[in-house]
Amino acid sequence: MGGAAHYAQIDMIARYFRMKGWNVFVPWYADRNGLPVEVAVEKKYGISAHEMASTPEGRKKFLELCKQELDKVEAELVKIWTRLGCSFTYIRDGTDSPRYRTLTQATFIELWRRGLIYEAEKPVTWCPRCRTSLSEAEIEYREEEGYLYYVKWRVKETGEEIVIATTRPELIGAARAVIYNPNDERYKHLRDKHAIVPLYGYEVPIYEHPAAKPEYGTGLVMISSYGDWTDVMIINELGLKPKIIVNPDGTMNEKAGFLAGLPIRKAREVIVKRLEEEGLIAKKERIKHNVPICWRCKTPVEIIHVREYFLKQLEYKDKLLAVSRKIKFKPEKHRRKLIDWIENLRMDWPISRTRFYGTEIPLWHCRRCGAKLVPEPGRYYRPWLEEPPWDRCPVCGAPREELEGEKRVFDTWFDSSISVLYASGYMYNMRLFERVFPRDEELPYTLRPQGYDIIRTWLYFTLLRVYQLLGKPAFRWVRVTGMGLDPRGRAMHKSLGNVIDPEPYIETYGAEPFRFWAAAAARLGDDYRFSEQVLKTGKLFLTKLWNIARFVSSFPRPSEGYRLRPIDYAFLALLNKVIERVDKAYGEDLDVHDPVNELYNFTWNVFAAHYIELVKNRAYNRQGEYSEEEQKGAWYTLHTILDNILRMLAPILPFITDALYRRLYGTSVHRQRFPEPVEEWSREGRPEHAEAIMRINSAVWAWKKRNNIKLSEPVPGKKLYIPRELEPYTRDLADMHKIEVVAAEPPEGAEKLDEGIYIA
Repeated sequence: MGGAAHYAQIDMIARYFRMKGWNVFVPWYADRNGLPVEVAVEKKYGISAHEMASTPEGRKKFLELCKQELDKVEAELVKIWTRLGCSFTYIRDGTDSPRYRTLTQATFIELWRRGLIYEAEKPVTWCPRCRTSLSEAEIEYREEEGYLYYVKWRVKETGEEIVIATTRPELIGAARAVIYNPNDERYKHLRDKHAIVPLYGYEVPIYEHPAAKPEYGTGLVMISSYGDWTDVMIINELGLKPKIIVNPDGTMNEKAGFLAGLPIRKAREVIVKRLEEEGLIAKKERIKHNVPICWRCKTPVEIIHVREYFLKQLEYKDKLLAVSRKIKFKPEKHRRKLIDWIENLRMDWPISRTRFYGTEIPLWHCRRCGAKLVPEPGRYYRPWLEEPPWDRCPVCGAPREELEGEKRVFDTWFDSSISVLYASGYMYNMRLFERVFPRDEELPYTLRPQGYDIIRTWLYFTLLRVYQLLGKPAFRWVRVTGMGLDPRGRAMHKSLGNVIDPEPYIETYGAEPFRFWAAAAARLGDDYRFSEQVLKTGKLFLTKLWNIARFVSSFPRPSEGYRLRPIDYAFLALLNKVIERVDKAYGEDLDVHDPVNELYNFTWNVFAAHYIELVKNRAYNRQGEYSEEEQKGAWYTLHTILDNILRMLAPILPFITDALYRRLYGTSVHRQRFPEPVEEWSREGRPEHAEAIMRINSAVWAWKKRNNIKLSEPVPGKKLYIPRELEPYTRDLADMHKIEVVAAEPPEGAEKLDEGIYIA
């Protein structure tokens, strides 16, 4: 439901800019790479990707299963956004197409040659189930119940007992140091001494370090390889040699001693039992804590040493902060999420993945001399499957047989992060690209619509990659939506069983009530809760709009020979204000919430409820009470207001507005320009008078209702007293309410209906 609403909002903004005269291109293609599809295929077929893809033939079969799954998902997505009337250009070459992958590989080759990509063995966040490294942005956190174990250690030099609290006792065998805070007087005497690791019997140094929190546990902290990224930082800072005891598959290795071969959770149970048997557990404290998990399979992640390819990003932090401040963020409040993320980056981006359905890293290495070889850009390379593009090693001359193709693929965000370049024709349609990214302008003519949940991934990585390649921001605007929630305000998750399929609701209510909800549900940037009642409201609004148009169509639209009365100008001046507010909301704020609510209220509660009722008698003029010019003035104003309403609503409700516009005015509403205020209306009319008239109408209707008088029934023997400045409207009000109207001070004893409004 949230995704469908997001698509609909993108279309609304695109349609608005087209009506403002922009040449708008909204490409839609499927993001078809990465871990999500592999996890889905593994679950569906009960297979292991790593086992099946261990041979080239097996890998090809696995990739075909992934492709078939993605074809189904893509067809469903296309069906939904087409049904919703989204005016996207469907590009069938998604991120797994040879064209897209050629571009991804070309950008890698360029950055490799510029020295921005390197290979290194480093600690990385690793998913044991997916058996691949993860970027910082691919880690989520889940609250779990667990224990804080207070474990007894011994000081080598003094023999005294010290107690260290840990949630990861299975990593005791990877301990490299013990630290305490320099301001913690309890442990000053331990400086430069050594602690004996319980059960394992080896010694580790004790240091002062500000990372230790005196209030947590006992104030003493075990630094292991690796409990978290603080451990990584301290081990590097102190020049300690790490001891890795966790295998890539999530089991303990031989360095873990008696825990070898056990899965991590089982190893925790075993070591806790052993510590208890040895009398080394001082106490256990039940706690709730946040556990880092893989963003896709939800398995708790580990930090292990892996040899990966890294893209430099830490040295770009200041430049990216500067870039982020040049972009127009809508709403502004979400800019902070991007800035916080950039400021808190701790490591370069590991871009290689030990997975299969992704863009292959275009690289071969020479077994003889160890050289890393990248080919010329311009085509799609599959090093795990095809022969190298050299007859022999360009470095040492070794024969082709000594050149081994890289089997890993890129992180999916390495592909997705160049989406704006792909959509703009970079490297394959330079005429388009130079229009989107003009050389003489700092900011391109690009708009990124996305959810706030992927600011730290899709947005950040795109800004990084485009800046590295082009030296400029990737976007002029970033439009950030909230998350779709269920009717109870909960995020939609399969685990909760609350994921709502949009198709049954689109089938029941139609596309435009759905679009109405998508626009009305929340202000831009806030979470939007699904509400079937708003769908019903949207459907009623469409009916109201149709009925208004049917009434207005009873009268021709005059192009001359009409004369406007003050009441016409007053409501046209009010229309000017609506145009200004709606135009600003669409154009400056990139919002659709305020426009749909503004236009709903103006159409239903102003135009239909007040203006049409005020001029209905003049429009028909059956008794000839008005001149022909005044009658045509009513026709002109009715058509003018409806015309403007339809054009302002067109981005949100494209079907009904186009159907009505064609019937009324013989052409498509989507080929019209967006309304602009008309100077004459504001010069001749006063919007505050229109508001005052509506207040009078409401007061009279309420009075009639209280006195059991029908709204259309005359009120003989009574006079309605209104403020003097509203004198030009007395005839219109008298005509509507069937009562004599006087713009004067009321007599003594007059009944007050509202401020400045009396009846006597």
